[in-house]
Amino acid sequence: MIGKLRKKLVLAAMASLPAVLLVIMGGAALLYYQKILTDADATLTVLAQNGGFFPESMEQPPQRPRDKDAAPPARPGVSPELPFETRYFFVTLDPEGEPTTVNTGKIAAVDTETAMEYARAVWQTGREKGFWGSYRYLRWESGEEVMLLFLDCGRSLDSFGALLTSCILVSAAGSLLVFLLLVLLSGRIVKPFSESCEKQKRFITDAGHELKTPLTIIDANAEILTMDFGENEWIDEIQTQTRRLADLTNDLILLSRMEEPQPAHSQEFSLSQLAQQAVQSFQGVARAQDKTLEGNIQPELSMRGDPKAVDKLLAILLDNALKYALPGTGARCSLERQKNYLVFTVSNPCAPITKEQTALLFDRFYRTDSSRNSQTGGYGLGLSTAQAIVQAHRGRIAAATADGGSLPVTVKLPI
Repeated sequence: MIGKLRKKLVLAAMASLPAVLLVIMGGAALLYYQKILTDADATLTVLAQNGGFFPESMEQPPQRPRDKDAAPPARPGVSPELPFETRYFFVTLDPEGEPTTVNTGKIAAVDTETAMEYARAVWQTGREKGFWGSYRYLRWESGEEVMLLFLDCGRSLDSFGALLTSCILVSAAGSLLVFLLLVLLSGRIVKPFSESCEKQKRFITDAGHELKTPLTIIDANAEILTMDFGENEWIDEIQTQTRRLADLTNDLILLSRMEEPQPAHSQEFSLSQLAQQAVQSFQGVARAQDKTLEGNIQPELSMRGDPKAVDKLLAILLDNALKYALPGTGARCSLERQKNYLVFTVSNPCAPITKEQTALLFDRFYRTDSSRNSQTGGYGLGLSTAQAIVQAHRGRIAAATADGGSLPVTVKLPI
């Protein structure tokens, strides 16, 4: 159980970390990419509004004032280096989409033929702006002519790609580091809980063994009183309650033992034979309660585990089904193979039960009868013990009700 708790802790943290990193790193990358688009579109708009060129006031560097210590006048929002570091070209097209003018004077990587090819391809898309390769383009209509402007964004996109790669590498390295730290520190985190569980199991086991001796003595003395004074309702009640306490003690010890990671005695055995014997053993119990027990056991199904514990599991489920079956009805059980699991199912008609109650059936000392009537002889430990046995064999157990009037309990044990 402690091992599962450590795994859940590590998995929860590792599942949360990528989500946080994705928001932080992804948000930063998205903002950077959006800035690239905004700057590129702003530059293309300036060029389009001026016929494909920067305004003369931008292309001519400002004159330095005579006072060498004074800074040159700044143009708000625009770098004075923009016209000199921008690489672009533009093509004008007629209404049929044929190029009429090509200007590649501000770029060396694209010749006239390539510029015309790009312009025709962008014309066919019909889009106003977007990317064609590493070039951001803008469609600008002026009268009957259409101007397509292309801005080289290669360096900006390369920077964005480098940023994205760095974010991924940093996130991966951070996730790996957090994973290693969690693996190293998770043991210390769950150590108090582990010690508490160990003390609890040790207390249950020690107390159970200590209680066995006085219970045995009380039962023996009650038998001696019966032989000396004959049968007496008070002595009978003492013996009955002594047996109830002994059964409760044995169940608590078994429950504590089954919470260990692996079954105590693991061996190969026939589950079909074990289930068939359990069904036959409970036929007499069913008849005594004026109920029926039907079994459909698939033969030759084997598994590895603790046969005594699994036999106890079958007995708990069959006894529970017959105990809580409505008068005049009975229980049904089946055993079959489903892929890599052996599935044992027990069902019985029962008093009205809700889905909320079925979710609590495997809690210790829980009983659907809130008055905790002792006539049925239950303590609320049966299904808890069954769950511990199943988990010790790396299986699963579940209870569900579809109509609120029947209760099937399904156990899946790995082959």
